[in-house]
Amino acid sequence: MTSADDVRRAVAAVSDPELRRPIGDLDMVRDIAVEGGSATVGIVLTIVGCPAATKIESDVRRAAASVPGIDAVEVEVGVMTPEERKRLTEKLRDGRAPRQMPFGPDSLTRVILVSSGKGGVGKSTVTANLAVALADLGLAVGLVDADVHGFSIPGLLGIPAGTQPTRIDDLMLPPVAHGVKTISIGMFLREGEGVVAWRGPMLHRTVSQFLTDVHFGDLDILLIDMPPGTGDIAISIGQLLPHAEVLVVTTPQAAAAEVAIRSGLVARQTGQRVIGVVENMAGLTLPDGTVVDLFGAGGGAAVAEALSSDGAGVPLLASIPLSPALRAGGDAGAPVVLDAETDAAAMAIRTLARSLAGRGRGLAGRPLPMSLG
Repeated sequence: MTSADDVRRAVAAVSDPELRRPIGDLDMVRDIAVEGGSATVGIVLTIVGCPAATKIESDVRRAAASVPGIDAVEVEVGVMTPEERKRLTEKLRDGRAPRQMPFGPDSLTRVILVSSGKGGVGKSTVTANLAVALADLGLAVGLVDADVHGFSIPGLLGIPAGTQPTRIDDLMLPPVAHGVKTISIGMFLREGEGVVAWRGPMLHRTVSQFLTDVHFGDLDILLIDMPPGTGDIAISIGQLLPHAEVLVVTTPQAAAAEVAIRSGLVARQTGQRVIGVVENMAGLTLPDGTVVDLFGAGGGAAVAEALSSDGAGVPLLASIPLSPALRAGGDAGAPVVLDAETDAAAMAIRTLARSLAGRGRGLAGRPLPMSLG
């Protein structure tokens, strides 16, 4: 005989698509009754108008119907009470106080800033594709679009205009695109409002809220798409995340390389570690085998060498060739690493992702749990 406990076990394993945790662990399952081959399943959503409501209800119905002996399923959907939501947010914070940043030096999450000395080098395109490639390797990946004035990550990942984070009291759940949890100021602007005219204090507050109020959950890697240059946001993130690692993106052009070196040096002044250089827009190979160096050659190697001059040993981790598919994928919100797997740029970015995934985070300055017993 099929019991209510059998159905409960199946339903409890259903994952909330925003929180990425089983709804049983989130206390979203309520009364379950089984009579003959029919099951009545009660669940509660976190908020009224939950954007994941349809999927959760569908997955719950499917899970209950998969239990042997169940032929019909009725799902009764409610909403958490304020007290239940409070308990949920406390559980999600895992003991941290409200507005406490979870990515400090003792965090297991690797924080990697993707920076550039100047705009127009394809930094955001590289960041978006790198995030998707890392997620495709099975890592839990978050992405913060810290380029507040020039935000482009939502479009590059194909996140529809008007998409906003789901709010559970004072927590925000970031939208997920291609397996990457993503937050950007572009998600908070009204329709037609595409300009952010903010100065230092507002910029600092925004970036700080992205790191404290957005619930990314347990991440392996958090990528931060930095604005070009060394302005207010770079300084703020240097203060908030002095332990972060830095990837410097440049083009092969000498003028771009000279400016990229400065961004790496400024990162070091805050204690951050430059882990590598990525050269974007490298030579394009034509069908006849001819290589066109539209932006020159050698810029990436020059940046790596300059940043290694003090013995730090900064490698050139990737040279990504010019690619029509990479550009088209960015315009369409379809990352080239997934949609054009034989493209040379896609292969270079996936190789970069594997290289980063295989590098352990340094332990310098990080407190380690110790037992003297």
